[in-house]
Amino acid sequence: MTESNDQDRKTPLKLSPGKLELKKTVETGQVRQSFSHGRSKVVTVEVRKKRTFATGAGGVLHEVKDGPRPAEFEPPPQPGVVHDEHHLHDLTTGEKAARVRALQDALKAEEESRRRSADDDRRRAAEEEFRRLAAEEAARLRQLEPEPEPEPPAPVTEEPASSVVADVQAAPEVVAAPTPVIAVKTALEEEEEEDRGKRPGRPTPHKPVPVAKRAEPRRREGKLTITAALDDDDRGQRGRSLAAVKRARERERLKQMQKNTEKVIRDVIVPETISVQELANRMAERGADVIKCLMRNGIMATINQVIDADTAELVVTDFGHNVRRVAESDVEIGLSGLVDGDENLVSRPPVVTVMGHVDHGKTSLLDALRATDVVSGEAGGITQHIGAYQVTLQGGQRITFIDTPGHEAFTAMRARGAKVTDIVVLVVAADDGIMPQTVEAIRHAKLAKVPIIVAINKIDKPDANTARVRQELLQHELVTEDLGGDVLAVEVSAKKRINLDKLEEAILLQAEILDLKANPERSAQGVVIEAKMERGRGSVATVLVQKGTLKVGDVFVAGSEWGRVRALVDDRGNKIDAAGPASPVEVLGLQGTPAAGDDFITVETEMRAREVADYRQRKEREAKVAAGARGTLEQMFSKIAAGEARELPVVIKGDVQGSVEAIVSTL
Repeated sequence: MTESNDQDRKTPLKLSPGKLELKKTVETGQVRQSFSHGRSKVVTVEVRKKRTFATGAGGVLHEVKDGPRPAEFEPPPQPGVVHDEHHLHDLTTGEKAARVRALQDALKAEEESRRRSADDDRRRAAEEEFRRLAAEEAARLRQLEPEPEPEPPAPVTEEPASSVVADVQAAPEVVAAPTPVIAVKTALEEEEEEDRGKRPGRPTPHKPVPVAKRAEPRRREGKLTITAALDDDDRGQRGRSLAAVKRARERERLKQMQKNTEKVIRDVIVPETISVQELANRMAERGADVIKCLMRNGIMATINQVIDADTAELVVTDFGHNVRRVAESDVEIGLSGLVDGDENLVSRPPVVTVMGHVDHGKTSLLDALRATDVVSGEAGGITQHIGAYQVTLQGGQRITFIDTPGHEAFTAMRARGAKVTDIVVLVVAADDGIMPQTVEAIRHAKLAKVPIIVAINKIDKPDANTARVRQELLQHELVTEDLGGDVLAVEVSAKKRINLDKLEEAILLQAEILDLKANPERSAQGVVIEAKMERGRGSVATVLVQKGTLKVGDVFVAGSEWGRVRALVDDRGNKIDAAGPASPVEVLGLQGTPAAGDDFITVETEMRAREVADYRQRKEREAKVAAGARGTLEQMFSKIAAGEARELPVVIKGDVQGSVEAIVSTL
């Protein structure tokens, strides 16, 4: 009946629930959020509500407002109990994770409690069993003990058992501490407690300050055992503190400093000039002590003052150090290299210098030996250069010839030729005899201490008189073999090619007597015979290699100039890659034109070559300044008025330095 009545009484359909009203479904509010250091922030909060309508008694719809629900009691979570999905859906992800962690912690605490209780039970059972066995052993020993006879010595194996029993009975029983109950808080409860603690006006609970644990164990901490009791005296003594250790180290350090240390003797390098401060640093002495030493010697000097090498040597000697003097010229030490051993030496061709008076046939004789024509290339038919050539004989032997000019102006050039040679061939014309330049050549050869071979040329002329030449040689202490001396004399004719083979045999015989050897495997070393500047080629130097092997690309020093070998040209104009001992070559690649007669040495690096070249250039400039120093203006005018000095500026140009030297010496 009731259902039918309800169905009969239907509510008419309306557009709105009763009256048309406009109400807010969103409530807004402001919340002040507090941060650390007194900061705060106002946050606007909106709360959206759901409106629910219900039919009243008169059939009018009205809004149903949700009231506060009574708080339901939620039992604490039990381990192993899984909540249904309806309750889990109401929790946030953080609350779910907190509950899972709480359950896991509770399970771990329960497992730990069970394990501890099991360990305690096993320990108690072992102690009871040990007491029972000890009591049985004591009773058995009492039964076996005889009454009238003396007590026999107890066996060694049984003594520890009785002593252990007595110690165990006397020792107090250690009661296991109860397992503390671990209170597990969920993450949600911890957050709520933190929020309650941060509220203003609420006292913050005092948290105990954690006390640092002692590094050393306490004296009565833990279980007392026999071993621990015996070692208790040793562990009871406190060790030395860190401060005591530091004080002992400091006392030891001061004691070592107070000891008289032995003075260190040093090798002090003293250059030509040195400052007082630098000298003190090299001796490892105080600058004040060095100044005091100078004052005792009567020299007033400051710390930055420069003193000479003699004074510095005196100071170093006073302090007891060793002195090693050095100079600027020490940069040239080691250029010549080490002395070659006999096992590295091999035979080399002889270097022969052809000398004699002008127009006696020196170049013609050399031309006949070389089977080439070099006379046509000389200006005026006389030699103005030092020509270096190498001749290969039929037997394979080689001879290096150096052709020198015979003119009287080329004295310096002849002297250089005599210095670099092994044998001097003195050419004397049979129809002319001994002439002034012949005498000069003899003198140069004797100064150079080289053997002389006399070649009497032009024997094909009708007025040739070889006997007169031999007699004239006696006046200059040259005694030929046919007159009982040791000087070889060969009669030749360069024009007719007569007795040239005998002259070559005499040269080879004299070279065999000299036993000429050199090391071809070392760095090259030689002498500059001639130097010139050529258009398109730059500075070109004719070099005679005396030791080692000169190769393309080697860095060298020639006098005050340095360079790198760019090309090597032999006496016939052919380019070669290397030149051995006693080989004359033209070297291209010089930075400047060296002077004739300078030494030629290869070095390891360009830096070393620059150092040597700079030092030699500086010395040359100092020598020129000293030589060209003039007096006062009054002295110069007085000399001009007296007719003693007349200056005429002259510019001299020559193809080679030897020609310029000859002109300058003549002027």
